[in-house]
Amino acid sequence: VQLQASGGGLVQAGGSLRLSCAASGTIFSDSLMGWFRQAPGKEREFVAGIKWRVGRTYYADSVKGRFTISRDNAKNTVYLQMNSLKPEDTAVYYCAGDRYYSGNYAYTGSYDDWGQGTQVTVSS
Repeated sequence: VQLQASGGGLVQAGGSLRLSCAASGTIFSDSLMGWFRQAPGKEREFVAGIKWRVGRTYYADSVKGRFTISRDNAKNTVYLQMNSLKPEDTAVYYCAGDRYYSGNYAYTGSYDDWGQGTQVTVSS
């Protein structure tokens, strides 16, 4: 599965952005689709995930209540709606797919497919 992330940009603190991740190829029904981010000098960290078939969602504590992950099965696309953005949200955001989700949604090593990343910059 090839993943193509888009929608990043420059936004002021308090603003919103919506990221999209379009998948080419088959997303297996047992997949978990996730968003990660990596700021300069930091490790890649989990942001949000969604089970492809049933739509159950998972969030990092730092984004709960501000970010919403969703998917459109017909379009093979996952979205990340980001509201109330903060300067500390600045990072490259990556979408990823875990083809046979086994329970560890926050671990980068669980994911089989990765998109190229899209830059999100939040100015203060």
